[in-house]
Amino acid sequence: MVSSIMETDCFLEQSSLSTGSRNTNNSGMTPRELHQKLERLGVNVPEEHFYTSALATAEFLRIQAPGCSAFVIGETGLLNALYDAGITMNDINPDYVVIGEGRNYSLETLTKAVNLVLGGAKLIGANSDVSGNIENGIAPACRALIAPVEMATGKQAYFCGKPNPLMMRTGLRLLGCHSEEAVIIGDRMDTDIIAGTESGVDTVLVLSGVSDRETVKAFAYQPTVILDGIGCIPDKQKQE
Repeated sequence: MVSSIMETDCFLEQSSLSTGSRNTNNSGMTPRELHQKLERLGVNVPEEHFYTSALATAEFLRIQAPGCSAFVIGETGLLNALYDAGITMNDINPDYVVIGEGRNYSLETLTKAVNLVLGGAKLIGANSDVSGNIENGIAPACRALIAPVEMATGKQAYFCGKPNPLMMRTGLRLLGCHSEEAVIIGDRMDTDIIAGTESGVDTVLVLSGVSDRETVKAFAYQPTVILDGIGCIPDKQKQE
């Protein structure tokens, strides 16, 4: 997998596709941490090329309610993004309850979140991923973690990450290109591919994650191209 990523990044660096935004629903890590993680694997992706669901959440709140406060369940990536956007932490009477993936998720923090939402705080999810791949299977992700708060309060969360078109439009703005000039490459039908479909961007589904050829058939929308893995991208481009 790592060699495939390295091959693709080398291809991108040598082609007209060298500028790319890595839009990820990972809310737990900062762009610098993502850069360092890939760097340890021998893949060099500058930190400014990462746009996370944490950054999308912070930008949404900054625009919607400048100077607001939030009770946050999440990791460093989400907390740092919110701080940088001028959002203060508040566990008494926050404007928002913001939930991402986090090891500090517990019955205590869950109960706190429920009562703050019942008290008037608006509920925000960093992304709508239900699960994510781990070494020995899958782990519950943001959508699964926020579901108990929705059920207990009767309130629906607003999700800022993929497939929210706001995140896609920001990625295109960072790239300085139009939707017709871009392509979204991802491994999930329910976030990556629908995000591209709803944003008018061509999509490439790589079968290295959650979705496979059988699950693709269940969706009303379809990717523009399906590839076995990210390492197939250079060969596909050469064929065209």
